Amino acid sequence: MSDTQSNEPGDESNLVRSAEGFLEQYQLGLRETLADFQNPRQEWRRQFSELLGTFFLVLVAAGGPMMARSIPGSVSPAAQVVAPGLMVMAIIFFMGRVSGAHLNPVVSIAFAIRKDFPWKRVPGYIVVQLIGGSLAALFLEAVIHVSSQYGSTYPAAHYSAWSAFLMELVLTTGLVSVILGTASGAQNIGIIGALAVGGYIALAGLWGSPISGASMNPARTFGPDVVSLHFHAYWVYVAGPLSGAIIACAFAFLLRGQGGGIAGSTAAQGGLFTEITRPEKP
Repeated sequence: MSDTQSNEPGDESNLVRSAEGFLEQYQLGLRETLADFQNPRQEWRRQFSELLGTFFLVLVAAGGPMMARSIPGSVSPAAQVVAPGLMVMAIIFFMGRVSGAHLNPVVSIAFAIRKDFPWKRVPGYIVVQLIGGSLAALFLEAVIHVSSQYGSTYPAAHYSAWSAFLMELVLTTGLVSVILGTASGAQNIGIIGALAVGGYIALAGLWGSPISGASMNPARTFGPDVVSLHFHAYWVYVAGPLSGAIIACAFAFLLRGQGGGIAGSTAAQGGLFTEITRPEKP
């Protein structure tokens, strides 16, 4: 009995020390987790930003025609093409500093070609952009109760896929030219570039959408197509925008030389741990 009683204070002290040690380790781990959460190198911040932004873009771009299908006359053709431009403008304003607000696989590729954006980040951006577009299409089908195929983009009747391809190529050349131009050292206009980009999307849609839908974005078309399993002429909306983006990069080189400067890199990557290829360039 005496031995048992003599060990009790020591046992209590060990338990207290163990509890204190556990609490210290927990607090240290919590501080490290919070510090890691704030670490600007965390790529998940950019990727979540791109997923969220592409979700909202496709929500509007596909939602307009789907709503018009569900309630005829509720959304005019003009509103259907202007709304995505306004949404892109808003997205650039509210999250452009986080990820660059690409919202479009070919924009990510174009920035990488210009060396304003690291190639290692391109696959992750493209994956989350496609996921964001797909989630938007799923949401729209669940709420509007109309197949998402009505929210996708297809070559118009009596127009060939080749005609739609050429339209997507030309429209995307203009779009990526605007994006790269407003992000360059010579014409950098900061966050106000959202006005130019959003305005271009609206204008391109107003005249180009009757033939191809004026997608200019593989993720915008992919979401409704994959949810509805209706990939009619999807190659048009990959090959057309990609070809247009490459041509726009060539135009940017002719007009402004090499990329990779401070302004272009900051616009392409946002303000979180920006990697600059050519720091000597503005």
